[in-house]
Amino acid sequence: MHKGYSIPFICLFLLITSGCGTLNNGRGWGQDVLRPITLEGVGSAARNAFFDLQTLIPAAGALVFGIDDWDEKTSNWASEHNPVFGSIDDAEDSSNSLENVLLAETVITTFATPSGDDFGQWTISKLKGLGVELAAVGAATGTTELIKKRVNRWRPDGSDNESFPSGHATSAFSLSTLSNRNLDSIEMPKKLRRTFQVGNLLIATGVGWARIEGKKHYPSDVLAGAALAHFFTAFVHDAFLGLPEDDRFHFIIFPQSGGAAAQVSMVF
Repeated sequence: MHKGYSIPFICLFLLITSGCGTLNNGRGWGQDVLRPITLEGVGSAARNAFFDLQTLIPAAGALVFGIDDWDEKTSNWASEHNPVFGSIDDAEDSSNSLENVLLAETVITTFATPSGDDFGQWTISKLKGLGVELAAVGAATGTTELIKKRVNRWRPDGSDNESFPSGHATSAFSLSTLSNRNLDSIEMPKKLRRTFQVGNLLIATGVGWARIEGKKHYPSDVLAGAALAHFFTAFVHDAFLGLPEDDRFHFIIFPQSGGAAAQVSMVF
């Protein structure tokens, strides 16, 4: 990890690495994995993940960039001018470095979630929770790889035909979603939590843009990867980790007879 990226995460580590105590319901993070599972709960998790703005916005963006030749024009402009990262090589290096930052934070926040004071129970809960989080990332990245094999879109640099969707974007946004979910379970000031969560989304966005500047992907590749990442990661996490309702801000759009409706909710 680059030194410039390490300082905020050292601060984060110092702020939230106790990992003891319990959630608001008196249970430990990871303690209730797979228990109880209901069709209603799984369906609700899938619906909420699908209609979440972090799924819908990038999915819509991917469709928009498919209009005319916007994809190619944006990709060519970004790789020629490199407005953020300076060069194609630096963009490629930065995409890996930024992804490592998200990986580090995901690990830190996972161990910082409150899983109880008893070491034995803490260990079991962490292992179960980690299993769900690995499954969430695996579902997202595995789906992306399957789609790559079927679409066979050539990359902008012509290196291979695995451009759509972006694996780096999928991995980055999957890790961002997990970190942000973990932060919801950690006791800290709300403004600080929101700051970290917005920061995670910006870092993941940086990974995606770096892949465009690095001439490895078109914008629609990155946006599709981001949408897939959030949907599968949020769905698996929320359906199977067995956490209580938290204070996340929810804005979802769902179909209903004659059109669609939006729902905004926040626990006070």
